[in-house]
Amino acid sequence: MGLAKELRARRKQSRRKIDVVEWADDEGPFSLYCRPLTCYDLNELQKRHPQVMQNPSIAAMVDLIVMKAESKDGDKLFTSAEDKLDLMGEETTVVSGIANEMFGTIESIEDVEKN
Repeated sequence: MGLAKELRARRKQSRRKIDVVEWADDEGPFSLYCRPLTCYDLNELQKRHPQVMQNPSIAAMVDLIVMKAESKDGDKLFTSAEDKLDLMGEETTVVSGIANEMFGTIESIEDVEKN
């Protein structure tokens, strides 16, 4: 087996849960799930938003959410252009909070030193 296939076999795709308190209902905060951001995902974002890593625009954040947000069952939460328009109508703090959670898989030096 080549190295690439071995790495693919070892890859863990655990999902993260993101609670969105602004979308809460009587049962509590709305929860969405996402898989880790991959090189492929980042490449797709950079095609549409070249400055995504230096200064992500709201449009880039919405595209990230559309790409990565899943239900508890693993189904995509947003699938249409209308869904994207609806997300663009949300408050910027909600969209940026979700996107930051999705982008935020890299630990800081301080977090590493605590372990």
